[in-house]
Amino acid sequence: MTKESVARRDFIKRSLKGSAGIAIVGMGFSPQLYASIMGANERINLHAALNKKNPSMKFGLVTYQWGKDWNLSTLISNCEKTGYQAVELRTQHAHGVETNLNASQRADVKKRFANSSVTCVGYGSNFEYHNPDPKILRENIEQTKVYIKLCKDIGATGIKVKPNNLSAQVPKEKTIAQIADSLNEVGKFAQDYGQLVRVEAHGPLTQELPNMKAIFDQITEPNVKICWNSNPTDINPPGLKYNFNLIKKWIGDTVHIHELNSGDYPYQQLFNLFASIDFNGWILLEASSTPIDKLSAMKEQLSIFNKLIANRRL
Repeated sequence: MTKESVARRDFIKRSLKGSAGIAIVGMGFSPQLYASIMGANERINLHAALNKKNPSMKFGLVTYQWGKDWNLSTLISNCEKTGYQAVELRTQHAHGVETNLNASQRADVKKRFANSSVTCVGYGSNFEYHNPDPKILRENIEQTKVYIKLCKDIGATGIKVKPNNLSAQVPKEKTIAQIADSLNEVGKFAQDYGQLVRVEAHGPLTQELPNMKAIFDQITEPNVKICWNSNPTDINPPGLKYNFNLIKKWIGDTVHIHELNSGDYPYQQLFNLFASIDFNGWILLEASSTPIDKLSAMKEQLSIFNKLIANRRL
């Protein structure tokens, strides 16, 4: 190796170790060249720096059980204390963010989140579109639209809804078409407000991913997306990877998980699958347990999440 080659190699190595490393990789140095120059620890450090610059999965909370009794100030504060980056507000909880808020109050909610390190991802509603009663169906659709306006006013990016079941009194194909038609209607409405419609894989039968696929095969609005819900049915034969692949093209920017250290759900495999599609959204904890110290429990879940992220592989 010539003196000039050695000097060039040393320059690249010093640069990659320093703050310019990320820029140099971005300039087109091949992985092979990088691997030949850097040691194992240095490769890991740069990989971590790149991930920090472009995080692919972010952690947050659904106010399902752990946040349901906190007012808005306490909710934001507790998320900040525990390192949670986002929250999905569930309806009828103590935070009080509902459609009865006037314009000034909505602006205040938006400002509180903007002045914090916590993102208001969206609103977790219970609106559903499987009911065969036309009046009930219409009420759910129209109320969804009302809450879409709330989401915009508070600075959120979407509303979570549900299909929730397949009626035993109606042919399956008819209910699936009704759900899809309803989602297309609210999705088209939501576009005018810059909102996503996040369809939680939820409820008897409709949580089964082949049925979610049947619904989304009829979705025409690009802002209607699936919110993965980490259900036991996800691992129905022929397995998680197969079921994930059925609907992966419709997955949006939110995922619901449950306590990461309970049950036997294959979270590492799930995170690997999300890595394979370059998921760059929110992993939201929807915890149902009742720990005495919720803040300690939140920190524990974040720690487990970080380990899963560190161990993910394609």
